[in-house]
Amino acid sequence: MIMVGLVKSLKCTRHVKLLFSATTQTNRQIHRCLSSSCRPHDSVRTFISENTETAGEHSLTPELKLRLFTPNCRFWRERPELWPFDDPYWAIYWPGGQALSRFLLDNPEVCQDKKVLDVGSGCGASAIVAKLCGAAHVVANDIDPVAAIATHMNCELNGVEPPICVTNNMIGSEPERFDLILLGDMFYDEALATSLHGWLDRCIKTHGTRVLVGDPGRAQFEGHDIRRLLHQQAQFELPESVREENYGLTFSCVWSYSPEL
Repeated sequence: MIMVGLVKSLKCTRHVKLLFSATTQTNRQIHRCLSSSCRPHDSVRTFISENTETAGEHSLTPELKLRLFTPNCRFWRERPELWPFDDPYWAIYWPGGQALSRFLLDNPEVCQDKKVLDVGSGCGASAIVAKLCGAAHVVANDIDPVAAIATHMNCELNGVEPPICVTNNMIGSEPERFDLILLGDMFYDEALATSLHGWLDRCIKTHGTRVLVGDPGRAQFEGHDIRRLLHQQAQFELPESVREENYGLTFSCVWSYSPEL
């Protein structure tokens, strides 16, 4: 399948941000809303509802319902410049996140009664699964404020209370006390992988945090020095539709991170 428009742009250049004139002002408004006691921006919720479709049945976690881009959605083939926000990584269920969510559902004791941080949370799938598996406290961290609204909507679809959504960049910040950090599809850029490397080391050294990584074997992930510090926990064969959407990637794995401290 050949994808065009916004979806193709996302998959080819995930680490490149498209800059639109309307983005900055809109995202500032959303940030203010999310950091206050007001409910998520109704107009953004409406936009998400009208431009995504409830899906997920063909993923590694068919028991989850998520608002995603599908071929039935306008922006599957629409010109990218017409999209009014930052790149909507939250509208795609990436294969690393799928593997991570599947692993947690199959092993609920991993996050049961734990304090969990989902970094680069996107659609919120892993944070939702942590909730479903009985985590005591869940934080979903994504620098795109629209992702936080999408996460709230996806929680509603799955009948769970939304996690705390943090839109500040937590990578590089002073480590907080989390029992488990989840990272799905975050090693798509070498510079980001390097910054994650140092920050995760500090989190583990300071609090003994467990770190789980989901990745389908992208070149930037396989070629980075951090790869030798990862130990495979599970491997999942991707469904056919997910393979087609990710240029033929066939498997996605979950890794535990054990740094040399």
